[in-house]
Amino acid sequence: MKPKEVILKAFEGGKPERVPVTLFGGGMWSIHNFGTTFQALSRDAALMAEMLVKMSEKLLCDIVYAGSGYNNFHAASLGGRIKFREIGAPDLEEPIIKEESDLEKLDITRIDLDETINTVKKALKIAKEKIGHEYVVTMTAWGPFTLAARLIGEEPMMKATFKKPAFVEKIVDFATNLLIHLYEPLVEDKTLEVISLADPTASGDLISKKQFEKFALPYLKRFTDWARSKGVHTLVHICGNTTDRLELFPLTGASCISLDHKVDIAKAKEVLFGKICFAGNVDPVKIMLQGTPDDVEKTCRHIIEVAGTDGGFVLMPGCDIPPTVPYENIQRFIQVARNWRL
Repeated sequence: MKPKEVILKAFEGGKPERVPVTLFGGGMWSIHNFGTTFQALSRDAALMAEMLVKMSEKLLCDIVYAGSGYNNFHAASLGGRIKFREIGAPDLEEPIIKEESDLEKLDITRIDLDETINTVKKALKIAKEKIGHEYVVTMTAWGPFTLAARLIGEEPMMKATFKKPAFVEKIVDFATNLLIHLYEPLVEDKTLEVISLADPTASGDLISKKQFEKFALPYLKRFTDWARSKGVHTLVHICGNTTDRLELFPLTGASCISLDHKVDIAKAKEVLFGKICFAGNVDPVKIMLQGTPDDVEKTCRHIIEVAGTDGGFVLMPGCDIPPTVPYENIQRFIQVARNWRL
C-alpha cells in the first residue's frame, strides 16, 4: 500500500498493512531544516512547494502539510498584522476584534486576496501534482474555536465564555464560516482529500469539558459535516489533557482525532476504538527533542502495543515538533511504524 492508502484506510477505521505514521504539521522543523524562513517562503510558491516535496522525501510521513505554521494569516487577512520570527511560526501582532461591533465589519472574502494564503494554496497544488499520488497532501488551519480566539484574543475569549457566551458562539460561528470559505475551492476542485485543523485553544488545559461541549464541539461538527458532505476527511488535533472528554470526540465528526502526549493512550483506546480513528501521542519535547533514538523507539513501541495493533490508529507526536528535533529521532519514529506490520 502507498502511504496515502495506509493513512486513508486508518481514517476510515480500517486496518492497513502497517501502522500509519506522520508528524503533525512539521512546518517549523521542515522550514528550519530546509535552510529557509517562513518570511522567505511566504511569497514564493515554487520554493514553498520545493520545500514540501524535498522534506516529504526526507521525512517519509504519510501526510504532507502545506501551510503548517502559517495559520495566523487566516485571521490577519481580515485586517491584522503579522510578526515574523527568526525560527518560530509567524504570530498575529494583536487581536482584530476589540469590541463586539467590530465583528460586523469583517469581510470574509478578504481572505481570498491575501498574498501569503494564495502562496500556500499554489504551493499545495504544485506539491499535490508532484507527490499526491504517493502521500496525502493537506493544508492546515486553526480549528473554529482557536481561530475565533485569535480574532478576539485568548484572554478576552476565556473571559467571554463566562460573561458573554452568546458573543462567543457568534464569533466561533463566524470563524467556522471563514474556514469553510477558505477550504471550499480546494475541496470543489478535488485538490484536498484531507483537511487538517489544529484547535489548541480548545485544549483540556484551557477550557472545561462543559465549555468544550458548548463552544467548540458544535462548530467542529458543522465544519466536519460540510467536509464529509464533499467526500473529504478531517484530521483534528487538540492540545492538553483531554482524557475527561474523550467520549465527546466521535461527536465532532472528525475522521481522526490527534491526541496530546498528556492523554492516557490506553484510556483513549478503550473509549475511542471503533468509533473514531485516533492518533498520538509521543511527547514532542521530552522524547522527540530531548530523547535518544532508542528512547523514541521504546516510546513508539509502547504506544503501538497499547493502542495501535487493531487498526483505526495513527502514530503521531502529541503535538507539532520543535524545529531542533534531531533528524535521527524522526527517522526512528517513522521506521518503527513503517516496519510494524498489522
